[in-house]
Amino acid sequence: MGTLYLVATPIGNLEDITLRALRVLGEVSLIAAEDTRKARLLLAHYGISRPVTSYFEGNWRQKTEHILRQLEEGDVALVSEAGMPGLSDPGYELVRAALARGYPVTAVPGPTALVTALVLSGLPTDRFVYLGFLPRRGSQRRALLEEVAGVRWTLVAFEAPHRLLEALADLEAVLGDRPIAVCRELTKMFEEVWRGTISGARAHFAAQEPRGEFTLVIGGASGGEQWDEGRVRAALEERLRAGMSPARAAREVAALSGWPRREVYSLTAESADCVAQDESCATR
Repeated sequence: MGTLYLVATPIGNLEDITLRALRVLGEVSLIAAEDTRKARLLLAHYGISRPVTSYFEGNWRQKTEHILRQLEEGDVALVSEAGMPGLSDPGYELVRAALARGYPVTAVPGPTALVTALVLSGLPTDRFVYLGFLPRRGSQRRALLEEVAGVRWTLVAFEAPHRLLEALADLEAVLGDRPIAVCRELTKMFEEVWRGTISGARAHFAAQEPRGEFTLVIGGASGGEQWDEGRVRAALEERLRAGMSPARAAREVAALSGWPRREVYSLTAESADCVAQDESCATR
């Protein structure tokens, strides 16, 4: 009896793979891949030659039994297009089927866009809700957002570039103008993490065509503490001292503090003067 290995693979940078993942991929009898082309590129990069079969949304019902038969003879590795298999892909169905037949299932952890975007966002990470890919249809997307509108935890979702602007419009309409981090091409050459408000993100990506795969990290429902003025000034000064423009500093601090951006921006001139004089307005 073989073991089903859930093997995390790089989400962009091919160096982001563990030694254990490489060993397992080189030892299993079969690799079931969501995208066989990408899987073979990865295997070729590391000089691994193992049988590969497809297992994706369009054929998982037909392929599940075939893979279970392979588990009778030896180990099988499941890999997604990128990241951790079983998250927003049919790997979940294979795991259920393998467990039901009594096969051991284990994970070889590694890269995932979900956690990478969350920790880069600057938003609270202690509790979060993962929404997966947002529904394609606007009515279904808005219905989902209405279900989580009152959740105070950070929200994380995936979105395709051609639907990004529609999704941002629905986010603002249903959730309000919350803080957001829009992450794209994570770990790749053109990685970008845009931080600000949902309305600011809409303006930014209306002017700059969305490209690549996106992970959205959205602030939870309001109800937590609003920053006091001293904390707002301190955050502004920190960003200005780091060379950030007043407009961007105000946008980021407004998104994090719960203050209107205009009110935050009205403090930037004085904060800039304090920074220039190497003083702190926040302690006055």
